[in-house]
Formats: sequence, C-alpha cells, structure tokens
Amino acid sequence: MNESKHDLGAFIRQQRERANLSLRRLAETAGISNPYLSQIERGIRRPSAEILKRLSRALEISAETLYTRAGLIDEGPNPPTVVEAVEGDQRLTPRQKTVLLDLYRALVEAGDVAETTEE
Repeated sequence: MNESKHDLGAFIRQQRERANLSLRRLAETAGISNPYLSQIERGIRRPSAEILKRLSRALEISAETLYTRAGLIDEGPNPPTVVEAVEGDQRLTPRQKTVLLDLYRALVEAGDVAETTEE
C-alpha cells in the first residue's frame, strides 16, 4: 500500500471523526459514494483534486490541507481554518469548543441557505 495514500486516508478519517460525521454522512455531503470514501480512508484509492475539494468543504477544513497531504502541493504556511483554530485553542474547554463549533456550523449553513435563495 502506498504510504502517502494511507496517510491521506487516515487523516481524512481523523477529520471525519473529529467532526462527528459518519462515513455515510460525509460521503453524502461530499457527493461521493460510501464505498469510494471507505476506499480513500483505507488508502486503497487516491482521490482527485476535485474530490479532495468536496471533502474539504464537507469537513470544514482548507482544501490546501488535503492537497498537501495528498502531495499535490508543497507544504507551506497555511492559516488554520476556523474549526482547526477552535480545536487547537487551549483556553477553551471541550464543552466551549463544541458549543462554538455548533454555532459556527449553524451560521455557515444559514449563509449557504441565504446564498441559495438569493440566486
């Protein structure tokens, strides 16, 4: 098994679990099949840049993070996403992080709905 594919798959699984998403829910949100996502997470399949972009949106992390993990771009200083920043803030309790991220996700979803209705 290719080590970089395995590392990428393990990272995607870790991010999915961190976001409390089932494999089925992430696949649905990203618009890919469950078996395909499972193969990505196990390092059997190497996703395209487009699939990585969809996964990044569904996981609320930067596409660049996944592109770097996949070896598509060189590592560089990327600012953390909101989710990464909140998760990494040592001053917040786990409960505060959960509440803050729930609110953030609700606001993002409300913004997506507002954008859709404006079009």
